[in-house]
Amino acid sequence: MGGGGRTNAFDNPNSGHSVKIGITCYPTFGGSGAVATELGLLLAERGHEIHFVSYDQPFRLSHFHERVFFHEVEMEDYPLFEHPPYSLALAVALHDTARKHELDLLHVHYAIPHATSAWIANEMLAGERDLKIVTTLHGTDITLVGLHPSFQAITQFSIQRSHGITAVSEFLKRETVRDFAVPADRIEVIPNFIDPKIYRPGLEPCHRATLAPGGEKIIMHISNFRPVKRTEDVVSVFARINDKVPSRLVLIGDGPDRPRALIRAEELGVRDQVLFLGKHTSVHELLSCADLFLLPSESESFGLAALEAMACGAPVVSSNAGGLAEVIEEGRSGYLLNVGDIDGMADAGVRILSDDTHWKTLSAAGVELAHERFSSKRVVPQYEAYYQRVLEGTTQ
Repeated sequence: MGGGGRTNAFDNPNSGHSVKIGITCYPTFGGSGAVATELGLLLAERGHEIHFVSYDQPFRLSHFHERVFFHEVEMEDYPLFEHPPYSLALAVALHDTARKHELDLLHVHYAIPHATSAWIANEMLAGERDLKIVTTLHGTDITLVGLHPSFQAITQFSIQRSHGITAVSEFLKRETVRDFAVPADRIEVIPNFIDPKIYRPGLEPCHRATLAPGGEKIIMHISNFRPVKRTEDVVSVFARINDKVPSRLVLIGDGPDRPRALIRAEELGVRDQVLFLGKHTSVHELLSCADLFLLPSESESFGLAALEAMACGAPVVSSNAGGLAEVIEEGRSGYLLNVGDIDGMADAGVRILSDDTHWKTLSAAGVELAHERFSSKRVVPQYEAYYQRVLEGTTQ
């Protein structure tokens, strides 16, 4: 595709031209996979051709969509390999997809191992295609995995070899500059986003009667239940709120700390008020029923679950950690407390749930903030503009 076609595609998405983009993400439940999939679908709606490449179909890619294709990474069991080399299999799949479908750009979400595999694929294509690589950093690929001694050097190498680098928050950009020696001017901050048509208040049918049959307030938490999410704190905060405002706690997601959260509920005598729903693909239907969203994480690079809750009208009480302060406006759309401040979070929750006027003010502000600052209509064009700069070679 020539330079003129690329320019027309981004200047006028309905012009009939399209940029061919390969997207790699983790297909499992989690923020990076959700954002990557939604981005691909919205880019396809804007006229671009999208090729997802992963070991499984992304969990939000559940229906047929025009101009959207999925390529599964083939993995073969071989007795020599105790752990099959997924990163190499992914590199081969990216190389093959780029060649067969004449991709212009690879957009990989999560540095390890995706940025590394993309670099290998590009090296294999040397002389055949001018394939550009954009790496989006989401959080634990930098703050946890990438800092491990076994991965720090390859993470730094892979990020620096990308033609374009984006981070989902200013916090994550600062962490990357500090820990991986990436020049600040090479990282573009493009936030996570929501589709206001999907994440909005008042969705019908509402599940409130099922979740809270006694008319209790509904407090919600969504995560992958890893230690960094502090799900035992979620239960502890809920128990204190429930002492003053009759409530039900709805837990969505799954992970290693699920048993600890349920044990904590037993210890505090609130197990009967806790509903554990497991993994759900349509969390917007549940969030629209929430009166309060809790996110007391040790760290969040962005806090997509908090944004989705705000967009659905639920005020958020969270820790003031990582990039959460870039999503939640203290006192306007929710409250930010110190990590581990269970009493403070509980007091904030009681204040919100016991004052209808205050709740409505916070709810309306959260919806406005989410739908204006973090709307897909605002953020997706930022990616398109960045892609254009990458394709023109003006990002370095």
